[in-house]
Amino acid sequence: MTQLANERAVLETQLVIDNTPRPAAGGKVFERRSSTTGQVVTRAAAASAADARAAADSAHAAFQTWSKTGPSERRRVLLKAADILETKTPAIIEAMAKEVGAATLWGGFNVFLAAGLLREAAGLATQIQGETIPTDKPGTMSMTVRQPVGVILSIVPWNGPVVLAARAIAYPIVCGNTVVFRASETSPKTHALLAEAFHEAGLPPGVLNVVTNDPDDAAEVIDALIEHPAVRRINFTGSTRVGRIIAMKAAPHLKRCLLELGGKAPLVVLDDADIDEAVKAAVFGAFMYQGQICMSTERIVVDNKIADEFVRRFAARAKELPCGDPGTGAGDCVVGPMVSAASGPRLNAVIDDAVAKGAKIVAGGKAEGAVMAATILDHVTATMDIFDYETFGPITTVVRAADTEDAIRLANQTEYGLSAGVFGRDTQRALQVALRIDCGSVHVNGSTVQNEAQAPYGGMKNSGYGRFDGRAVIDEFTELKWITIEPLSQPYPF
Repeated sequence: MTQLANERAVLETQLVIDNTPRPAAGGKVFERRSSTTGQVVTRAAAASAADARAAADSAHAAFQTWSKTGPSERRRVLLKAADILETKTPAIIEAMAKEVGAATLWGGFNVFLAAGLLREAAGLATQIQGETIPTDKPGTMSMTVRQPVGVILSIVPWNGPVVLAARAIAYPIVCGNTVVFRASETSPKTHALLAEAFHEAGLPPGVLNVVTNDPDDAAEVIDALIEHPAVRRINFTGSTRVGRIIAMKAAPHLKRCLLELGGKAPLVVLDDADIDEAVKAAVFGAFMYQGQICMSTERIVVDNKIADEFVRRFAARAKELPCGDPGTGAGDCVVGPMVSAASGPRLNAVIDDAVAKGAKIVAGGKAEGAVMAATILDHVTATMDIFDYETFGPITTVVRAADTEDAIRLANQTEYGLSAGVFGRDTQRALQVALRIDCGSVHVNGSTVQNEAQAPYGGMKNSGYGRFDGRAVIDEFTELKWITIEPLSQPYPF
């Protein structure tokens, strides 16, 4: 009976091509298992390269008509999708808890952000504009227009599965493109529920096709999509290692990428900071969703004059955070399990290295598989592996700075440049510090974990290139074309 109940509890997903759910070729499936219990959570269709090509063919056919739809229709679909998505909140919270160990707060916050993003994207429908250009040619009008580019390949991760997928789908679609959405093999049901909202909102067949694949087949499936002639742009959110691979595979085909990659977000706490407020931001930024967010506060650079007091208050607050496993129905929590049992040994290795080189554990400690309490390492230096290693877990570091100049140097001593924060009561000084930090976004007296759909978001250095959100995203998913209208009779030199 228990085995039967477990089978009924398994989430199921299929491929979606032309708005029709269908199995993968040969009926192949793969399974997503819980990182704590090892039980099967989701059983999903495992696409082949042929399935991927079929999805791209369908999207190419749909592009011929969707690219000609007016802005009002695109806006209508996205606004309706936002409303439908909100009704799926309970199902998404359940799926995220089971698939990726997300607490109710993170699941609901994902839907909240995604619905807002869809409404903001809908507003861009009439903002896709060109301009007139002065010309020296008599009687000539010179102008630019922006046009949709074709099929967009969108590849998204599991950690912010709803909001990150929503932006990868909505922005290309509002610009008149069609999308092949390669859902994450770690959160296939969560991504399927989001796609359902778009389809139920009235997207025509082929405008959004959904592909899932067995992790062992990822290279074959993604290669087939990148190589497909109809695919003209690729957006990828994920690790820097995989982002490099995507960019290298796209380069021979001269296909432009939008890459939002890894991070090692610094929170700089200046000597005049409000310590209690900085601690609040540090706790939220470091431990929200187990630190498995690309913007997570992984390095807190504190002026040495206030470091002892900051660490004391920060450690005390971190020790109060409740832990649990939302996926097993054991109640809600702040710090849940990490997405993989392999994360524990990985993080324990960097803790051992840091401690051996002089770091001090002031809260938490080593992981047991996927389970880890909120952990803080103090006195971290550049000699330690964790100094510039993206931990992606409920662990953060305190790096002590001699003064403001040293704090800026330490904040920039990283290969990454995605998000940062600066705390200081003298806002003019804090602003000057923010301007000197090499990150795509910097928040004065705010957490490193922030996102608003109307503001451009992306990274510098090894955190990628291009921008989601805001009007800047229009450039990523349109072609800029120069057009002139000239008099029928004009002189030529020969």
